[in-house]
Amino acid sequence: MLTDLDEAGLWEYRSAYKAPADFDEFWRRTLAEADEIPLDVRIEPVDTGLETVDVYDVTFAGYAGHPIRAWLRLPRPAGLGGATGGKALPGIVQFHGYGSGRGHALDDLMWASAGYAHLLMDTRGQGGGYAGGDTGDPVGAAGPTRPGFLTRGLESPDTYYYRRVFVDGVRALQVLREHDRVDAARVAVVGASQGGGIALAVAGLVSDRIAALHAQAPFLCDVQRATRITDADPYHEIAAYLATHRTRAAEVFHTLGYFDGVGFAARATAPAWFSAGLMDGVCPPSTAFGAYHAYAGPKNISLWTYNGHDAGGPDDLADVLSAFHSLFKEEQQS
Repeated sequence: MLTDLDEAGLWEYRSAYKAPADFDEFWRRTLAEADEIPLDVRIEPVDTGLETVDVYDVTFAGYAGHPIRAWLRLPRPAGLGGATGGKALPGIVQFHGYGSGRGHALDDLMWASAGYAHLLMDTRGQGGGYAGGDTGDPVGAAGPTRPGFLTRGLESPDTYYYRRVFVDGVRALQVLREHDRVDAARVAVVGASQGGGIALAVAGLVSDRIAALHAQAPFLCDVQRATRITDADPYHEIAAYLATHRTRAAEVFHTLGYFDGVGFAARATAPAWFSAGLMDGVCPPSTAFGAYHAYAGPKNISLWTYNGHDAGGPDDLADVLSAFHSLFKEEQQS
């Protein structure tokens, strides 16, 4: 059933979100601090038995130098253990959903099978849910939190959990762009749900370093609205927190203002593909449309009328794969 605005209402909707006055300075300072730390990339081959894709276990220095794990998957002809000739590959940096992890080495083979260098970043502290993770978060919460990640470090933008995650995402992009088999001018960021929110943040933070964005049912967009129109987790974590910390709403949403996808969308300029499910009760479609309408670059959005949080699932991915093929072919020829 419908959980939010109908289709006509979504096209009319505009988010009430306003970025904090020092949004850009906060992130300039954050990224400048990160740039002072070497990436320290380590890449180890993994024996998977695959004949067309090579898989590598990657570790790099994320926020504050903390070790972040990832899988790198390369089409066999361009793998580190294969032929060295040929043109540089387009790249995909992918971020996964909430509570998940990078999963098994044999998971997520689509992008490499389609001819892309594919880096899937583990999200720190997660991976105890439906797909395993291998990256811890050495930073403890500064104050009380509700189970999950959305309330960790809410006392300040400097201590908030997603400050670390978004910096990790920017660093993951740097890892793939600097790989010797990758064309740095043709690297996209992608993700679904939380992954879409991280991809959108990276697109807004370093827009000049990405070639495209795909945000499928993106999380962390129009956050204050989301907490008021859905009682599903993860957004319910914030509502439940404020139900017991009743006087802290202004402080909480001030912190969250630095991490809202609508703010990043207004600063992103690469071609973007969004998607939303009209019946999504987890990330209500108006929150995705809030980011979409604010997006500063060329943009498309697919609204899947009878879908929920899958936002079109593999059909949406097929559309984006076709679009990326066309886009990257044009860029290579230009």
